[in-house]
Amino acid sequence: MKKTSIAPDPQVYIRVLESLDRGVVAIGRDGRIALFNPAAQSYTGLSERQCLERPYEELFIGQEALLYLVRTAIREGRSISGHEDLLLNRPAAPPLPVNISVSPIFTAEGEQEGAVLIIRDLSRVRELESAVRRADRLSMLGTLAAGLAHEIKNPLGGIKGAAQLLAMELPGQSALQEYTEVMIKEVERVNGIIEELMDLARPRPPEWTEVNLAKILDDIVLFQREAHRGKEIRFQLNLDPSIPPIHGDENLLTRLFLNLIKNAAEAIEQKGVVEIVTKVASELHFNHPGGRPVPLIVVQVRDTGRGIPAEEIDQIFTPFYTSKTKGSGLGLATCQKIVSEHRGFLKVESSPGRGTVFAVSLPFLRPGSTPAKSAGKTNT
Repeated sequence: MKKTSIAPDPQVYIRVLESLDRGVVAIGRDGRIALFNPAAQSYTGLSERQCLERPYEELFIGQEALLYLVRTAIREGRSISGHEDLLLNRPAAPPLPVNISVSPIFTAEGEQEGAVLIIRDLSRVRELESAVRRADRLSMLGTLAAGLAHEIKNPLGGIKGAAQLLAMELPGQSALQEYTEVMIKEVERVNGIIEELMDLARPRPPEWTEVNLAKILDDIVLFQREAHRGKEIRFQLNLDPSIPPIHGDENLLTRLFLNLIKNAAEAIEQKGVVEIVTKVASELHFNHPGGRPVPLIVVQVRDTGRGIPAEEIDQIFTPFYTSKTKGSGLGLATCQKIVSEHRGFLKVESSPGRGTVFAVSLPFLRPGSTPAKSAGKTNT
């Protein structure tokens, strides 16, 4: 079999560096930046023109942990990496969690002529870890809720039966009839919440079929336009037409996106926009045993509503936590469960007064290769 190899053409190496999803910063013998690849520009928020020929200490001023790694690698002539995550300061953007490693560069004669700094973006990893923590917490709460629900439903049935018997015994015009009606109505409301809890904890396996996300989203938006006709809400669908049907449970996914789009519309007081976007996330892949990595389909639900305070973000997926006057607090917990069952993850970003974005990432799996058959993991 004929062997193939990449010719030692400098342009090939340049293209490789430009294609990497790791930031690469080459530092010359004089301490000035000699190379600054596109990923490094993206992570730092600085352009190549701003960085080339500048001293690295000036470029990363104030970032002592990073500077210490570079100085140590150059001084001792050895590779070194940060054992703890670092925050990379960026102009006009929040600090980025990164992992840094530095290696000295040697000539063919063994003379040290600089160092190379490798920057790995950990923000996606942190998002995945957060999603896993939420899923684990939800699983534990779901088990507890299932036990409580079972204990509550039995006496609840007795209360409803007693109220119905009492209503039958009372004269038709009795003032007490109003109280029995309230009792029955409230029992049914509590029973509805219990049923939602049972759905949260009940281990019903998804029924896998080919699901047309575009049709699901289009149908939901059609009904939500009617449901919120009293408000000035503009629903926008920006769907990628190249995305084919994916494998999933159509009923569960419909429930998932109905919850998210309904919440987005309800977050708008009177006038605003709800935008639904679908796209393929080329930077993330789902790995599963016996198969190639597959891309993730991302569905974003954006609204221009009141937003969610930062201190509430971690609590919104907790059962019974709600900021609505008439909410049960189980909608987002159910959404998290559905996404987890599809081996995806759910991310939320919000700014009070500026709106919220919920992003659902689902693996684009072909028929015969579903998350139900094989566990997988998501890689950046």
